Formats: sequence, structure tokens, C-alpha cells
Amino acid sequence: MDDAGNLVARVRELEIKISFLENHVEAQDREMLEQSRQFDLLKAEVKRLRELSSDQGSEGFPANEKPPHY
Repeated sequence: MDDAGNLVARVRELEIKISFLENHVEAQDREMLEQSRQFDLLKAEVKRLRELSSDQGSEGFPANEKPPHY
């Protein structure tokens, strides 16, 4: 009977560990999805800024020209 009780305790402990691991995996999945959304937003923002920068053309400061506060 002691072996059966020991086996039941081990199975219960494994079930608890599996439950925690499942919750952890679900939390990681949610976080990765949120990071993916943020990454997509950042890529879109970088694209928009590049387009804005290229649309300005020579209106911005050239690389060798000193800014007006000098």
C-alpha cells in the first residue's frame, strides 16, 4: 500500500507541475503575441519616418552644413 500511496503522490506532484508549466507557456504565448504587435507597429513607424525623410529631400540639413545655432 505504501508504494501505491507513493505513486499517487508522485503523480499528483507531476500534475501540479504540468499545470504550472501550461500556465507559463500560455503567458509566454500572450507576451510573444504582444511583442509581435509592438514590433509590427515599430516597423510601420520606421517605414513612415523613412518615407517622410525621403519626401523632404534637400529641405533637411545636409551632412556637412552646420546647424543654424552655430
